[in-house]
Amino acid sequence: MADIIVPIKQVPDMERVKFDTEAGRIDRSSASGEINPFDLNALEAAVQLKDKLGGTVTTISMGPPMAESSLRDSLARGADRAILLAGKEFAGADTWATSYVLASAIKKLGKFDIIICGEKTVDGDTGQVGPEVAEWLSIPHIAYVSEVREADANSITVLAEMESDRFAMKSPLPTLLTVTKDVNVPRLPSFQDKMKARKAEIETWGAADLADVADAANFGLKGSPTRLNKVVIPSEEGRKGEVFRGSPDEAAKKVAAALQEAGVLGSAK
Repeated sequence: MADIIVPIKQVPDMERVKFDTEAGRIDRSSASGEINPFDLNALEAAVQLKDKLGGTVTTISMGPPMAESSLRDSLARGADRAILLAGKEFAGADTWATSYVLASAIKKLGKFDIIICGEKTVDGDTGQVGPEVAEWLSIPHIAYVSEVREADANSITVLAEMESDRFAMKSPLPTLLTVTKDVNVPRLPSFQDKMKARKAEIETWGAADLADVADAANFGLKGSPTRLNKVVIPSEEGRKGEVFRGSPDEAAKKVAAALQEAGVLGSAK
């Protein structure tokens, strides 16, 4: 039996979302929310482990009330329990404050064996929250897991990708993993599972619910040591082409000159 926890984040559809460059933030109201894609891999890994070892999967998300829809999606995909951490006290959190709140909620839950996080989020792209949660909880962690090989009541063995190398690593429980998109293919929920999830209870915890395990000074914007000062959106340039006319010899000379000018062939001597 294993008690598995999966922190998830609701992110905007990054293909449709707009950026407020003046305020230095993502305009989350400009696109619908969905579970962070890497968190779907984490959830699938958790459900597969539950199927093998028995136990439960609990998803936790810190966000506004609208994040409840992503938690319901997690229930439809195999989670047994879902908790929303919501309240103005949590707003404006950086990765340090976010990981602190998540770790505090996990402490409040009490018993856990494995925490599985997505490698990163598509809106933040830092890859920091998972390992930070492990540090707050003083447990081991393994990052960039691309395969779960073995697991039992005492330990788990995984394959981790580190730059160009791959390492088989074994950790005692409790432990935290961050998984890559290569670890699995997330299942699609059935219509019946979606309907069941619509009627399920989503627990909501606020700052007061964490008072016995956390220091509110570490919540939200006031508990965040970093600040985002500027958002820059790189321009997207399409491929450019040029037509060289004339005889084959003339065209070849023009191509060579263009490549020299671009620095591909080096400078002419």
